[in-house]
Amino acid sequence: MSRAELLACLERLKASHAARRRAERQRAASALRESAERLRAILDTAVEGIITIDEHGLIESVNRAAEKIFGYSAAELIGQNVSLLMPSPHRERHDEYLRNYLRTGQAKIIGIGREVTGRRKNGSVFPMDLSVSEVRLADRRLFTGFIRDITERKRLEKEILEISERERRRIGHDLHDGLCQHLTAIELKSQVLAQKLAHRSREAAERAAEIARNVRDAISQTRQLARGLSPVTFESEGLMAALQELAVNTTTLFRVNCRFACHPPVPVQDSAAATHLLRIAQEAVSNALKHGQARHIDLTLERTRDKIVLRVSDDGCGLPKDFAAQRQKGMGLRIMQSRAGMMAGTLALERNPAGGVSVTVSVPTPDDRPKENQT
Repeated sequence: MSRAELLACLERLKASHAARRRAERQRAASALRESAERLRAILDTAVEGIITIDEHGLIESVNRAAEKIFGYSAAELIGQNVSLLMPSPHRERHDEYLRNYLRTGQAKIIGIGREVTGRRKNGSVFPMDLSVSEVRLADRRLFTGFIRDITERKRLEKEILEISERERRRIGHDLHDGLCQHLTAIELKSQVLAQKLAHRSREAAERAAEIARNVRDAISQTRQLARGLSPVTFESEGLMAALQELAVNTTTLFRVNCRFACHPPVPVQDSAAATHLLRIAQEAVSNALKHGQARHIDLTLERTRDKIVLRVSDDGCGLPKDFAAQRQKGMGLRIMQSRAGMMAGTLALERNPAGGVSVTVSVPTPDDRPKENQT
């Protein structure tokens, strides 16, 4: 083979190799485009809103569900700080939250589903479920948020709680105004019978008097049950009186040291809010006794500049290690959170430094609550 023929053969081999490399690159690019298109299609057809942000909190991608939930287009969101989608005070504090996580690695939401509040383009706020996952790349980190608007679910929960409260009050009123009246009549008749029998048979008179005493005890128990079903009266002192009664009954029935403190007095004019706060306190006390094995429980009610704060603190065994998983299953905790949400408030559970748990619910005073059309 001549030198010219050899060179020509080498050129043909080089051209063939270059063609194969171009074809491989084209196939790889085509596969990459198809993969990206499939991923985009999956994201855009997902029911949940999906948003990705970088380490600085800047939005990198938004799917169609998230656009629909928040009322923004993707073009309006990409490049913006994700705090744009949060109401105050989280809007102002989000960057600090993110920096603290990057510095300490202590997650508050990442890897844990939680109910939070979002803010739409029109300024309205709404409840949502948020789950955040972290993706570590070679040179940076991304965070992906999965969002579900739970406005309708919260509306149904509110309706169920309201129906439950109305039924409790109805039964309480029926017991107080109906059964107690009948029992009172029986007591009076028993007393009259005892007086009539006193001249004929001492033994029969004592039995009639004993019946009257038993009926009187039944009346007392029925009235206590009625107060438990409808405990907060419409007077402003109703919540304070009910919390004091809860502390006294807990001490008496369960032999624990339960105290209520409220200095200065905190009148609550809204009977619905007062009832929700009392139910939260009852559930927290029940959990402290049943799960925490507490021997000392403190109930405090106070008012700050714009909030009413109820705290139930115990000296029990504290939160379990798998609390994050259990909180998704616990009906009592979810109901407490729903009650707090119905008052536009927040509910927090924290471990006490000396042991035990503190349940704190903070609700805006009536003048500071968001309007109904914002939820």
